[in-house]
Amino acid sequence: MTKKFLAAIMIGAFVFGGGAVEAKSLWVDNGTMSLYADKKARNVGDILTIVINESTTQTATKARTNSKSGSISVGTGTGIFDFIRAFSASGGDNFQADGSATDTSRFNGQITVTVVEVLPNDNMIVEGVQSIWQNRDEHKITLRGTIRRDDVTMNNTVPSTKVADASIRFDGKGPLNAKQRQGILTQLFNFLF
Repeated sequence: MTKKFLAAIMIGAFVFGGGAVEAKSLWVDNGTMSLYADKKARNVGDILTIVINESTTQTATKARTNSKSGSISVGTGTGIFDFIRAFSASGGDNFQADGSATDTSRFNGQITVTVVEVLPNDNMIVEGVQSIWQNRDEHKITLRGTIRRDDVTMNNTVPSTKVADASIRFDGKGPLNAKQRQGILTQLFNFLF
């Protein structure tokens, strides 16, 4: 093919088959993401992963001490009170109690949540539920909280320590979890005594 022939084909395609040429902006304002944009959650319905790494330790120590003592002594009576004999009495009371308790909890895991609302300041409210069944036992994680867009990493994850107003709940039910609870008679006995 010659150069003249190729030029004629291109001019013909432009004149006869070409429609209106439309210019597009480099910036997309309708919320859709560009091919070159990062794939981080930003709109309602987007999903992201919360990396849970929570550790709490609570220690309580109490000590109580209470004591009192008293004594009385009476001499012998004289005159019409000669029937009173000399005596003395003393008494005392002593109470001491010590107690301590330590509670440590640690949980590591991941849960994928959905953006349910975008606030005017671009913070996002997220929530999600993850249910895992194993041998007829259910382990359920429920998470709700507020995150900043700046805290979403390029892997579309957020550490749980960056979730504001976080509500993280771990529940379980099934035969194994039922065996770890006290029976009704034991609970009643503990309530009464």
